[in-house]
Amino acid sequence: MQFSQVILTSLMAVPAASAFMTTSTNGPVTSQLNAANTGVNMNGWVADSSKFAYGLPGSIQPYPDFDPFGFAEDADVALIKQYRESEVTHGRVAMLAFVGLLVTEQPFEFHPLFTMGNKDIGPAIRHLDEVRAVAPKFFFALSAVIGLAELGRALTGFETPGNFKKDGDGNNNALKPNYYPGDIGFDPLGLKPTDADKFAQIQTKELQNGRLAMLGVAGILAQELINGKEIFVNLGLAKDSFDPASLPVQF
Repeated sequence: MQFSQVILTSLMAVPAASAFMTTSTNGPVTSQLNAANTGVNMNGWVADSSKFAYGLPGSIQPYPDFDPFGFAEDADVALIKQYRESEVTHGRVAMLAFVGLLVTEQPFEFHPLFTMGNKDIGPAIRHLDEVRAVAPKFFFALSAVIGLAELGRALTGFETPGNFKKDGDGNNNALKPNYYPGDIGFDPLGLKPTDADKFAQIQTKELQNGRLAMLGVAGILAQELINGKEIFVNLGLAKDSFDPASLPVQF
């Protein structure tokens, strides 16, 4: 498959990725702002029904109010926060995945956790098959780490089951009223700005990179599933030395 086809595959992923986009309030908003979320200052953001996505950062030119599927025409602020929580979380995972997909393939073949020697283990989408063969206990540790991370996110931002209820308009309030979507308190390098305007800027940068990464990862996965070739091999930038017969699970 040629590079132009990779681009086409990526563009086909737009509808799926748009499910995590911030949404527009250009149309009539039939539901009212949830009282528990109104007037609460979260990192300098206060929900404003007159603004796109209730004023959440993330809009840029040339399409500042980009919402082709109209997800928020009837959404209240609680639902917008849930959309943003999904978007920023998926964007962070996609950014890590994008880097991991590229650096573990030809020509880099960087595998810091496992000793693979000079063995070419092919496209990144099949690397866990190889890991399962050489380190089967790794999956238990991986599951535990993911579970702990998600538990921490749930305890930080989500209501407990006993407090999870519908408001007077029938809207589900899954997130805590004072929780800013994506702000789980993890900032080991101290990069989070204290100034509201600077926070909005860095949040927008994170969102844009996350959105691009979601599209990029979708394109890479589709490409490698189609022909089983590494991305740089498809682009003609690396030698195709992978033998699919060497994998414990065949294509």
